[in-house]
Amino acid sequence: MAIQKILARQVYDSRGNPTVEVDLITEKGSFRSIVPSGASTGAHEAHELRDGDKSRWGGKGVLKAVANVNDVLAPALVKSGVDITNQDAVDELLNKLDGTPNKGKLGANAILGVSMAVARAAAAQKGVPLYKHLADLSKSKQNTFVLPVPFLNVLNGGSHAGGSLAFQEFMIAPVGAKTYSEALELGAEVYQQLKSLSKKQYGPSAGNVGDEGGVAPNIQTADEALDLIMAAIKAAGHEGKVKIGMDCASSEFYKDGKYDLDFKNPNSDPSKWLSGPQLADLYHALMKKYPIVSIEDPFSEDDWEAWSHFFKTAGIQIVADDLTVTNPLRIKTAVEKKAADGLLLKVNQIGTLSESIKAAQDSFAAGWGVMVSHRSGETEDEFIADLSVGLRSGQIKTGAPARSERLAKLNQLLRIEEELGSKAVYAGEKFHHGREL
Repeated sequence: MAIQKILARQVYDSRGNPTVEVDLITEKGSFRSIVPSGASTGAHEAHELRDGDKSRWGGKGVLKAVANVNDVLAPALVKSGVDITNQDAVDELLNKLDGTPNKGKLGANAILGVSMAVARAAAAQKGVPLYKHLADLSKSKQNTFVLPVPFLNVLNGGSHAGGSLAFQEFMIAPVGAKTYSEALELGAEVYQQLKSLSKKQYGPSAGNVGDEGGVAPNIQTADEALDLIMAAIKAAGHEGKVKIGMDCASSEFYKDGKYDLDFKNPNSDPSKWLSGPQLADLYHALMKKYPIVSIEDPFSEDDWEAWSHFFKTAGIQIVADDLTVTNPLRIKTAVEKKAADGLLLKVNQIGTLSESIKAAQDSFAAGWGVMVSHRSGETEDEFIADLSVGLRSGQIKTGAPARSERLAKLNQLLRIEEELGSKAVYAGEKFHHGREL
């Protein structure tokens, strides 16, 4: 089926920053995608094209990217008559039109908007749900579908919050639930208890939420944050069923070869900065004390030695985000160096759907887990919920069970679970091995 028309426009993300929305029209209807945007972005990510005109939107406008869709990508795709069910061919054409290694000419945000809209149109062309089409593209088993464990970011630090807490995200993972809907119930109940406890201990403003819906009380240390979360799990009556994940976003506080846990303080004392092995010791101490099952970005994006040193003895899932940026070349290096065993999959880091699927397949082939992830600047587009099910990833990271742009993904998974009925299994404790379930 031919593409009749593609139209892009500038809309706004959950931070009130401009982003790209794409409508793609075929005889089956109109299919829309909206592109997210990150805050703590890796240096090796595909290029997000911004206008740079400081007099409008602080330089963050995307009118150039929108024009690149409307004036370059749309005419070329419509003229090509490309088969929209052949995502590889579509994305190859998009990349060829850009012609740079990091999508720096037309912008990954322009290209991804079209790539995702094409997938939605292709699912409609085949008369199947989006997750089923994505399962076809990724050659996933389809005797049953796997619903992911939601890793819910309930407490914020790092670049996502004020206070002096260095680590960026503290997540709860309801791995002990029997179904996805029960998992979301457990997560929501723990989250409500956490908000209540935060306000009691740190004052009314501690109930305010950050970019991803997590609370951001004025907490100083990881132990303090984890103690508060454990108290919330206990208060909700879900001890043993709810585990913990962390995203340290360590590139944000890496300075001169060391890690500054007081990085938000301009007068931080360099004598207290930690080496890679010292930071690894801190993680081990936390893992002994708390039920941590996954740590993301424990070290900086190019500190390969620290990653490999820690991974040997970690004993839990170590997820690479800034290290690998959903890029097959970086993933290959990480596998060879035995630096991690989990990929954080963000479609806008690589810029097309087919390259994202390739990144996931390469990770699965190496025995890694794959955690499909949102960005901190999100939209109401729920695409990644279907992607997680289509890939059988077994784990998804979408933020707290709060704020509609986060709930859009979590609620879509409820709908998918309902639709699949007995053909759905919840990954639970086996979240790392979703592909094999």
